[in-house]
Amino acid sequence: MHEQATRERPLDGEATDVPWHALEPDAALSRLDSSVDGLDSDEAERRLERYGPNKLVEDESVSPLSLLVSQFTGPLILLLFVAAGLSLAVGLLPGREPEYTDAALIFLIVFGNGIFGFIQDYRAEKALEALKELTLPSATVRRGGSLREVSAEDIVPGDVLILDAGDAVPADARILDTADCRADESTLTGESTPVEKGPASVAEATPLAEHRSVLHAGTTVVRGRAEAVVVGTAMDTELGDIADQLENVRQRKTPFEREVDRLGSRIGVGIVALIVVIALVQLFVTATDPVVVLLVAVTLAVAAVPEGLPAVVTLTLALGSRTLLERNALVRNLSVVQSLGAVDFVVTDKTGTLTENRMTVTRAWLPGRQAVEFDGESTEMDPALSALLACGVTCNDATVLDDGTHRGDPTEIALLTAANSTGVDGIDDRLSEVPFTSERRRMTVVVDEFEAPGDGPVALTKGGPEVVLDRCDRILVDGDIEPLTEEYRSEIEAATASFADDALRVLGFAYAPAVDPDADGETLESGLVFLGLQGMTDPPREGVAAAVSDCQSAGIQVTMATGDTAQTARAIATQVGIDADAVLTGSDIAQMSESELHHAIEETHVFARVEPEHKVRILRALQDVGYTVAMTGDGVNDAPALGNADVGISMGERGTQVAQGASDVVLRDDNFVTIRDAIAEGRGIFDNVRKFVNYLLSANAGEVLVVFLGTLLGALLFPDVFGTGSGLVITPVALLWLNLVTDGFPALALGADPKSGDVMKRPPRPRDEGVLDDRTVASIVGIGVALTVTGLGAFFYALAESGSLVVAQTVLFTFLVTAELVRTQSVRLRYRLSVLSNLWLVGAVGLSLALHMLLLYTPIAGAFGVVPLGLREWGWVAGAFVPFLLANLVVFRVNEWLFGR
Repeated sequence: MHEQATRERPLDGEATDVPWHALEPDAALSRLDSSVDGLDSDEAERRLERYGPNKLVEDESVSPLSLLVSQFTGPLILLLFVAAGLSLAVGLLPGREPEYTDAALIFLIVFGNGIFGFIQDYRAEKALEALKELTLPSATVRRGGSLREVSAEDIVPGDVLILDAGDAVPADARILDTADCRADESTLTGESTPVEKGPASVAEATPLAEHRSVLHAGTTVVRGRAEAVVVGTAMDTELGDIADQLENVRQRKTPFEREVDRLGSRIGVGIVALIVVIALVQLFVTATDPVVVLLVAVTLAVAAVPEGLPAVVTLTLALGSRTLLERNALVRNLSVVQSLGAVDFVVTDKTGTLTENRMTVTRAWLPGRQAVEFDGESTEMDPALSALLACGVTCNDATVLDDGTHRGDPTEIALLTAANSTGVDGIDDRLSEVPFTSERRRMTVVVDEFEAPGDGPVALTKGGPEVVLDRCDRILVDGDIEPLTEEYRSEIEAATASFADDALRVLGFAYAPAVDPDADGETLESGLVFLGLQGMTDPPREGVAAAVSDCQSAGIQVTMATGDTAQTARAIATQVGIDADAVLTGSDIAQMSESELHHAIEETHVFARVEPEHKVRILRALQDVGYTVAMTGDGVNDAPALGNADVGISMGERGTQVAQGASDVVLRDDNFVTIRDAIAEGRGIFDNVRKFVNYLLSANAGEVLVVFLGTLLGALLFPDVFGTGSGLVITPVALLWLNLVTDGFPALALGADPKSGDVMKRPPRPRDEGVLDDRTVASIVGIGVALTVTGLGAFFYALAESGSLVVAQTVLFTFLVTAELVRTQSVRLRYRLSVLSNLWLVGAVGLSLALHMLLLYTPIAGAFGVVPLGLREWGWVAGAFVPFLLANLVVFRVNEWLFGR
């Protein structure tokens, strides 16, 4: 940790390996060359210059310009730039009419895609800014023996902090003295209960959650008072360590992004190879005009590149993210949407994720009875239970604010809420009180009257059951005061043990007449009458158990990793349906080798007392084994693991800005069941991506083969036609129309396909299975070949019959339009979706056909080098279309036989 970084540069120049929490207060002051009076002003200034301001360091952000430039560096984009340049060069050659249409369209498409990608990618990460907000703008320190209010940024190692209830801790500090001090460290450690703090040192190997002698930056003092000497500032704190881990989280691409990059590179290499081959053939075998060679190169490049793919991918993922938002899952990283569908392991925090992050009284025990399961308004009330609740709400420092929220210790808030929910009121006017301390482990207040046998002022006591029981000699049983026999003591002790076994925090309650309200604690707290026990816990969120069960049914394992104790973790895991047979602690993980941890995570689904580095190790072990991991969390402590997870999921309502900034998905309702819905949507989105990738690439494969083989066959069969400057089977501008208009609208509509009925009945897809699985590749190849054979058959037949290259080009163009539109339905056969299940797709196909007819039969046909077709020419198109349709069915059946569904 960064505590170690501070130790490496001690002020006295003597190296030491003893961590701050294990040092005695005097030793800590000595190491820091400070005292209980603090530093003097001159020394504080020198240290500020040496250590720097107490603020977190941020990396430089990516500039908008560099982000924009990055949109134009992919291999496919560069290939299109080359194609546009060649097209422009051909149009400017001497002896040819100037021609800018093809080049202009290519440039327009390239820049359109780039701007679109820039807009989608331009978002600022706020994680480090949120971390900075967790520090105070000012703090109280003792310098030169006097108290001063200074900027939190000016705090230095050796400063003595003075902290009261409600103060945020601005730096890591070793405690010197406390008065009933408790700190809320849930955002840092995941521990839901405020931690009691004191000056006593703890063992060196003690985990972070049990560093009782240290206060950490970013946490809050919720009770009492503390004096502490600063031992680490800025990045040399536990909070700084998390910030450092966030900065160093590798900017990983999702599997789909890596696959698209590989696909682009392969298409680029493949098409360059084809261009070289055909150029050599044309130049040295058929002696083709060099201008034609350039035109064919341009045409091949345009045919090979799926120009609409980047936009379709982005829009489909954006559409999926909108659907997820409707289900209360806010997607911060579009590319991770399809990764949701591959998740097969969820690692979840406990506090605020599986539980409500709100201590609640769930059980009460009254003498002479069985334990009462307490659920507020529906609990049957009687005088004994009323007296027990009244004692808890009166001997209590928590308050209700005007807006209905509560302030105070979570345990006392739970007692207050339990009493209020049953209509039991506390007594506000105290005659005297004896506060809780860590040594006494109890609290007592004196009031004028109380709803229990006896008259006059009454002392009410609450505290640890064994502590309160030791002060009692009587017990209230069904309204009567009886002697506290050994039998009763045994019953109370058994009830206490039963509560503890269920991970409940237990408090005992008692009262006694106060003859002298101003007497000392020993007098007021002697001869008490035992009232009963209240047990409280941070309960599971509603619906979590069902959500965990749904995930498990879908082949997704759920594991809990929490900062709470093993006993509490096991109890909550059991309640929500997580296998709790084996539990590992952070200390266990720290002692394990990587291979031991890899083995353990296969058998363990509950991890307790874990710290941030343990969570990251758990995640990386799961990923090394081959799992696709989603990490959920809401605290600062979760941020590094969220950033390293395949899918980081934070909570929207209770989550810190740090966690949200580090995550990919934010659950707006903090409901674990939303994770299951998000995974279902992710699987459906991945299916849709696979459909339109199959659709677009099979069309492009066919177009490339049509241009490549058509050019070679044309040079052999019709040398007079294909040796001229216009000897192309199809023009580049027509291919652009095909790839962007004809194919673009249906591809977008495929992204809106509904989920198939079995989407959550299948096991998760393998981690290494990409969009282009074996079946999809076989489909692309099969359809590409079928499109080539039928398309070239129509082209050469039309050329032979009509004697017109432009008519043949138009026939081929029209055939490709109709063939690729029918392909939109054949890619859906695998998912058993009916034609009318996606009306957007029906409309898109109709629109593409209408636009093609508009192109053929209006004056704009000349710009695309096509002519209107008559019935005879439409007959040639149909003659090729029917066998292509049959080929689609054959390819589908063969793939079903080879690969299964």
